[in-house]
Amino acid sequence: QVQLAESGGGLVEPGGPLRLSCVASGNRVDRYAIGWFRQAPGKEREAISCISSVDGSTYFADSAKGRFTMSRDNGKNTVYLQMTALKPEDTAVYYCATLNCRCGSDYYSGPPPRQCAGSWGQGTQVTVPS
Repeated sequence: QVQLAESGGGLVEPGGPLRLSCVASGNRVDRYAIGWFRQAPGKEREAISCISSVDGSTYFADSAKGRFTMSRDNGKNTVYLQMTALKPEDTAVYYCATLNCRCGSDYYSGPPPRQCAGSWGQGTQVTVPS
């Protein structure tokens, strides 16, 4: 069973960048499709992006396209979410999770939803003031 731990959250000015890390332990991170999710106060947890375990392809929700990128460093057993041009509406707790559904499936219009998540990290807070 793999364990995930997020880090890198914080307070960032609108328009600024931030990189989140998701470190895996207990197993190789490239054996899993990994998703990034976020949950703002009073809202449901939404899928932001995912990276395929098959070929490393990445997929993004419309809210993240063109601003966020996702990558994986197998040597560090870590997945990253690089965020740019941050907006106040990006304020949320960000989570990474293993996925039990295929990242890149034609069934979903973007990354798989939270119902596909397996193991969750503890989350990291990102705050973009208005």
